[in-house]
Amino acid sequence: MFKFFNLILQDTQMERIIDMRSDTVTLPTKEMKQTMLTAPLGDDVFGEDPTVNVIFIFFHCKKKVASLLGKEDALFVPSGTMANLICVLGHCWSRGSEVILGDQTHIFLFEQGGIAQLGGVHPRPLPNLPDGTFSIELMENVFRDNNIHFPVTSLVCIENTHNLIGGKALPLQWVDEVGRKCKELGVPLHVDGARLFNASVLLNVPPERLVRDASSVNICVSKGLGAPVGSVIAASHEFIERAKRLRKVLGGGMRQSGVLASMGIYAIDHATETIVNDHKNMALIANEAIEETEETEATEETEETEETEATEETEETEETEATEETEETEETEETKEIEKTEETEETKETEETDETKEIEET
Repeated sequence: MFKFFNLILQDTQMERIIDMRSDTVTLPTKEMKQTMLTAPLGDDVFGEDPTVNVIFIFFHCKKKVASLLGKEDALFVPSGTMANLICVLGHCWSRGSEVILGDQTHIFLFEQGGIAQLGGVHPRPLPNLPDGTFSIELMENVFRDNNIHFPVTSLVCIENTHNLIGGKALPLQWVDEVGRKCKELGVPLHVDGARLFNASVLLNVPPERLVRDASSVNICVSKGLGAPVGSVIAASHEFIERAKRLRKVLGGGMRQSGVLASMGIYAIDHATETIVNDHKNMALIANEAIEETEETEATEETEETEETEATEETEETEETEATEETEETEETEETKEIEKTEETEETKETEETDETKEIEET
């Protein structure tokens, strides 16, 4: 069952009901909606929507956002699932390709197996570790080149932050090691960065640093950033041209999509501020949950101790009563035996007396 929490928001000090099911239930702000009303529009399939084109500028123009992700070009798509599918298919262009990824990743578990279902790409899952990583040594060991018996390893995918493993940000050192190993093996690296800005804020490093060695990256504006729809793929210009073809065949070519992109731009502009507040609020909830858990555990421990003591006392009482009852029974039996013995002796004595009298009479 989904849970809802009362939370005192730190920025407004107003009590509200916060829906904690997912950051996908976020709603656009009034200011975000206003950008939609005033956004200049055009046909994005023809590359003529000026607002969507700002998205492209966003990801490669240093004057705009200081190379936010350090890539040449970008593409606006309807969803994160489509973004990941486009990236996997774009890298695994040849039939018989294989992708190495974690067994707890969103691509492997929650995207309907689209890479295999629609693209014929073979997934090679590795066990995710508790911090969201996987063994780089194992990754190298399962790498398959041009043996005719096997699919060809054509891509490695990682997820940062890692949703299913507690939303953890991947350790930066591990991300760097994966990037180096991919270059050594000659395969591209795709980062499912649906919540990349959360990792950036948490680790206090620019988003570009987290995807430095990635050939492609997907970020979602419709999750913690608060926009209603959309994801953005960032990569080289050549890759984005291929991604446009894939977006079209998957039905993701939208026309006047600037109404959506405008809210995505607003979300990215205010990403750091939004996420810092989110992290503070989640820390507040986590601390309260920990305190409540500790208090509950302490109460349960006390109750368990009291119950144990009561049980021991009851058992001791029952044992004492049983012992007393046994002793009383034994004492009663002993008394009866003594009485019986005395009665027997008395009977014998009476018989002897009668016998003596009889002899005397005789």
